[in-house]
Amino acid sequence: MDLNDNVLDGFQFLKKRLLVLLIFLSFNTAFASYILIPMDAETQQDHLKAYGITYWVLQKNEKVKWLLNYRGGAFLFPDTEIIRKECQIRGVSFEVLSDSKTESILEEISSPSKNQESVILEKAPKIAVYSPKGNQPWDDAVTMVLTYAEIPYDVVYDREVMEDKLLLYDWLHLHHEDFTGQYGKFYGAYRAMPWYIEEKKAAEALATDLGYEKVSQEKLDVALKIKNYVVGGGFMFAMCSATDSFDIALAAEGTDICEPMFDGDPAAPNYQAQLDFSKTFAFQDFILERNPLTYEFSSIDMTAKRRSVKRETDYFTLMEFSAKWDPVPTMLCQNHTALVKGFMGQTTAYDPTLIRPTVLVMAENKVNGEARYIHGIKGKGFFTFYGGHDPEDYQHRVGDPKTELALHPNSPGYRLILNNVLFPAAKKKKQKT
Repeated sequence: MDLNDNVLDGFQFLKKRLLVLLIFLSFNTAFASYILIPMDAETQQDHLKAYGITYWVLQKNEKVKWLLNYRGGAFLFPDTEIIRKECQIRGVSFEVLSDSKTESILEEISSPSKNQESVILEKAPKIAVYSPKGNQPWDDAVTMVLTYAEIPYDVVYDREVMEDKLLLYDWLHLHHEDFTGQYGKFYGAYRAMPWYIEEKKAAEALATDLGYEKVSQEKLDVALKIKNYVVGGGFMFAMCSATDSFDIALAAEGTDICEPMFDGDPAAPNYQAQLDFSKTFAFQDFILERNPLTYEFSSIDMTAKRRSVKRETDYFTLMEFSAKWDPVPTMLCQNHTALVKGFMGQTTAYDPTLIRPTVLVMAENKVNGEARYIHGIKGKGFFTFYGGHDPEDYQHRVGDPKTELALHPNSPGYRLILNNVLFPAAKKKKQKT
């Protein structure tokens, strides 16, 4: 064998090696091109952190497909080694799919016979949480789950709202706030407590610093700024007392509904008759609670009407919507179960007879006939109200220890919050105002 034969043999060997490498690469391209994050009950070990992974992928400028009603609302994105490692680090279950398997799934989802849909998520929404600066993450279920899921957020409060800084954000969560200027109606039980006295002083000092004589006047203007944010195209999510107190403040614009212990002078005579329900987001025809000693704002909330509801049987049911024709409520209701255990708060649930007909009820407690989770459109934007304080703390009280979400990684109640967090990332379609 001469030198030319050796060169030829070497060339043939390299050619075979290159061919094997190309086949291997094409095999990986054809058979391992996508990552599926399943969200069903059987295979996902940490549903909450799965949302964090999805948000993280969006931050990398990758588009994500949200597979509505497929395996509990699974997420699909391109396969990379770095995404696999991040899932492993965070303890999120994932599956690697081939091109052909992915195409088969998407074809199945697109079938008219399936109540499923694939929605494209385009970018990570910028998130603001409306909360007093001194509050800890565990004071509010939303900050708690955002922290656990490793989704970044900024804290804003009255000063930032009045300076129009909400325009920097895609999604706003309202802390368990009292927008009526009655300090959460805690007066009856906690007026002598140091924390109540300090919070009242701090609220009065902030109102004065912003140029207002009363906290109620300042909170009304904050509520109006938030209303304009939503009308202009923002996404607002609120829980517990922030939901009904927000609408009450809007309806009472220009009318003093605060008794002297709250603002130093009497409320307007017959203020109930002066409410303007055309200004609200979700509720109408409600009756205000006039007694300052009663821990309740109005007839909207059904906490006091839950005598027939026992903790052991307190569940609410998520409504089923058409994924192809009603993708928005379908997104907001994605879960691995349609039956979610109930939880209470200052505002636990809503009287359905007081909800505007244009507002969609997405979950209800059928035993008590109460709405738990509602959604609506206001102008170019959206709002979602969710009753209760903490989905994994049935009756949270002042001073109770924080919830450890590591013990509840598959919480269906907390999943509803995170559905709302990702909702603004969806590819937009024109909405009727």
